[in-house]
Amino acid sequence: MARIGIIGSAGRMGNALQAAVAAAGHEFAGGIDRPENGGGDPLALAQTSDVLVDFSAPGALEFNLDAAIHAGVPIVIGTTGLEERHHWLIDSAAVSIPVLQTGNTSLGVTLLAHLVQEAAQRLGEDWDIEIVETHHRMKVDAPSGTALLLGEAAARGRGVHLADEAVRGRDGITGARKAGTIGFAALRGGSVAGDHSVHFLADNERLTFSHLAENRGIFARGAIRAAEWVIGKAPGRYTMPEVLGL
Repeated sequence: MARIGIIGSAGRMGNALQAAVAAAGHEFAGGIDRPENGGGDPLALAQTSDVLVDFSAPGALEFNLDAAIHAGVPIVIGTTGLEERHHWLIDSAAVSIPVLQTGNTSLGVTLLAHLVQEAAQRLGEDWDIEIVETHHRMKVDAPSGTALLLGEAAARGRGVHLADEAVRGRDGITGARKAGTIGFAALRGGSVAGDHSVHFLADNERLTFSHLAENRGIFARGAIRAAEWVIGKAPGRYTMPEVLGL
């Protein structure tokens, strides 16, 4: 049994994580959130936890990493909307502690990304790649962290950098599609927990890989699985595929 501390514990995802901790037979070591949701001290939480699970906000990441480093505990980061600076902070923290960061903790999405990379590698540039994601009306970032994760998988399969090939938000007279690009489209509405489809389109045939999230419980279960896995690991930066042995 592990003592699992949750950063971002007051929201819907935080509640799902607490339920997943209990379902897995672990101890909820406590939680912290934004000041308006009760606040809390990340270092104090880290000192009473075997592992931290962070689903808060990018602006809090530096403080959360510092707390994990000072307490010497691993951390699982599921926060989305991270920028280059945040990844630099994660790399720096991983010198001292185990850090598992991902845009999606779902085990199904983890396997999906593996299949997307394999398909992109084998099918080649004759097949256009388009990624479509749908989320609830309250989501604040686009494309989603999961869509970007899938785009990175496709780019790895092709041996390119996603930043060089990504196309977002087409509007107006855009001209013909450029070969080799990876397109993104984001839909927002209702209470959708998260739907993602990766379309491979060639002349006269199409191949689609899809994952549909019915509720946040799948992300919480995957995060707790990752937390279990990362305990006892050497300092370093880890990913969800390693949790599945991919």
